[in-house]
Amino acid sequence: MTAPLSLETRGRVLVATLARPPVNALDDALIEALEGAVARASDDDGIAVLHLRSDQRAFCAGADLALMQACFATPHGPDAMTALVRRMQRLFARLESAPVVTLAEIGATALGGGFELALACDLRVAAREARLGLPEARLGLVPGAGGTQRLTRLAGPGIARRLILGAEVVDGAEAERLGLVQWAHPLAELPAIAAAIAQAHAALPKAALAANKRCIAAAHDAAHDGFAAEVAETRALYDHPETRRQVSDFLARRAR
Repeated sequence: MTAPLSLETRGRVLVATLARPPVNALDDALIEALEGAVARASDDDGIAVLHLRSDQRAFCAGADLALMQACFATPHGPDAMTALVRRMQRLFARLESAPVVTLAEIGATALGGGFELALACDLRVAAREARLGLPEARLGLVPGAGGTQRLTRLAGPGIARRLILGAEVVDGAEAERLGLVQWAHPLAELPAIAAAIAQAHAALPKAALAANKRCIAAAHDAAHDGFAAEVAETRALYDHPETRRQVSDFLARRAR
């Protein structure tokens, strides 16, 4: 059986290519593989960026439809599907809080759970021709793997209501205009641009990137004082060898 995910190290970037035909539908095997990629990037001091991409005709089309059909055909099916949604939530939470920069390269369709996967990433770059959205309401469902929460935090309640309650699917250009992705480019240019974005972020110190991510996350968490987090993270970085080296090199250059 072909692996649903392939991993390649490019300098300080771990490239994780979703490879489950035909549309990278999320099942237990692909979720497990993604969990492994997040763990590997998090644990390797030499990796600063986790770059998610696809070699299929979709970035990720969400939950496996065959699995959904099988689950709804049995008395315990709804509970099984709910368990899958919980596992997706856990994966996306780990991705969101990983101590690396996470980048989703969206070259084609990213709907439902596939778009929720992208929303859990720090950065999103899409092809202008790509299709993105959370159309679960059309099936009488909720985007329950974090979609209602992350989209609302990202784009505001007005845009979230428009897209989720209307089951609206937008292209990459509109997604950029609405703030759902940070960049949108023609499909032919996307791989090179995504790789350049990944390498640019990977050139920065991993510890500093992780600290900045934690401070940004604190801005959305009423239980945490984001200003206090900034001070605490700053103090910790002052003792970090990479920070000390970077600051020393900067001061030496300024002194010339």
